[in-house]
Amino acid sequence: MTFECVILNNMLMPEFSKCASPCDRCVLLTETFTVDDALEAIGFGKFQWKISFLTGLSWVADAMEMMILSILGPQLHCEWRLPSYKVALITSVVFVGMGISSPIWGNVADKYGRKVGLKVSMCWTLYYGLLSAFAPVYGWLLFLRGLVGFGIGGAPQSVTLYSEFLPVKSRGVCIMLIAAFWAIGAVFEVLLALMVMPDLGWRWLLGFSTVPLAIFVCFCFWLPESPRFDVLSGRREKAMATLTRIAKENGKTLPQGRLITYNQNERGRIKDLFAPQYWKTTLLLWFIWFSNAFSYYGIVLLTTELFQAGDLCAMTQGAKIEPDCSLECRYLTSADYKDLLWTTLAEFPGLLVVLLLVDYIGRKKSMALCFVMFSLCILPLYACIGRIALTIFIFIARAFISGGYQVVFVYTPEVFPTENRALAMGTSSAMARLGALITPFVAQVLLRTSVYLTLSVYCSCSLLAGVASWLLPFETLGRNLQESSLDQEAGGQTTSTPRQSDNTTRSADQ
Repeated sequence: MTFECVILNNMLMPEFSKCASPCDRCVLLTETFTVDDALEAIGFGKFQWKISFLTGLSWVADAMEMMILSILGPQLHCEWRLPSYKVALITSVVFVGMGISSPIWGNVADKYGRKVGLKVSMCWTLYYGLLSAFAPVYGWLLFLRGLVGFGIGGAPQSVTLYSEFLPVKSRGVCIMLIAAFWAIGAVFEVLLALMVMPDLGWRWLLGFSTVPLAIFVCFCFWLPESPRFDVLSGRREKAMATLTRIAKENGKTLPQGRLITYNQNERGRIKDLFAPQYWKTTLLLWFIWFSNAFSYYGIVLLTTELFQAGDLCAMTQGAKIEPDCSLECRYLTSADYKDLLWTTLAEFPGLLVVLLLVDYIGRKKSMALCFVMFSLCILPLYACIGRIALTIFIFIARAFISGGYQVVFVYTPEVFPTENRALAMGTSSAMARLGALITPFVAQVLLRTSVYLTLSVYCSCSLLAGVASWLLPFETLGRNLQESSLDQEAGGQTTSTPRQSDNTTRSADQ
């Protein structure tokens, strides 16, 4: 090492002043690495399997709280003699809470940490989920389920946290696999309802549905904070401690040198989502999230409505399915639960299909394909088809829309930088909740007026979302996660070249 190099390095790193000669330690101090470099060196191992299971529990809980809505509505319609619009409100109020809270939890996760946002939101959901089982009257149930929805709005932050621990090659497949926990939760809720509802009733079902949340809350102390968040916050020591822990559990070694840290003081600003390089992506993704939730929860609610209607032939020929008395009802039968279970099992082949596509044709094309296939599977419902055919087409439609829903969970954290990734997930989730809020009034109210119009709404929305997926500016297949918006290059590529700004600095100091 030349004298000039030592002087220059002394200016950058005071540790060089302690070296009397160009020793190995001096050379080592000149080397740096990023979180991406560390995660690639560590790979996917024991630690990632553990965090997959733990964050997956939050998905199981989320799916169960969502799936219960298609079961709770018909039950309370009969037990409390509720008209259709009040039944729809039980579903919609949950999504109102989620829509309000999703950006809030995203902002919390960007400012105070992904772990903080996820833990608090899940504890909130557990508390009010249990309380809602004791709701004495309709008004209290509506209020408490709204608060449950407020907590569930933080569930997408589990994907934000999880994605930030994954190496590039594993990210797409792993996020899709964690989505399998959603499918498990949905199936488990139907099985739970089949066992609990006939003898114990809906209150016990609400209580038992909080068990995965309780398990998550008991073990969430193990969750580490995202090293990407710590790096962006300038907390190099904490990030290094987390990366060292992961490397130890996986039996790997970290790269030699110093971890590059950022100091991003302004994080979680919604205006950053509308920066020149992001505004088009933000708006298109908002519509895609809206359409995904609108179509997904629509087909879930349509399943029980169409099964209860019984005669699809009479429906498609113009007969209304609203009973003569608005308070007349039919309880879900064992046959209804079994058919609901079959259509819910569609989550698994949907995941399998998308799992094969997402790293082969890319995220954008996978989303577009899922929306188009969903629309094609809705078309046969315009005709007079029997219950078996109805179950088959709903099964296929749900497989594709659930698979597409998971692809957007892969794409969104990949396209936005760490400084506003959680907020992007939160605001996108809020748009999804808006779609889910509206869909009960289409699937449960509009359906009683016109089957054709109801199906047309879902077909049109999903086709437009397919076009929006195709128009997304960036394909994120094979891209590293960005730490800062300053890493966004023309054409959506990332760079490892250090950059400086007024409010963003990088450092390799201790």
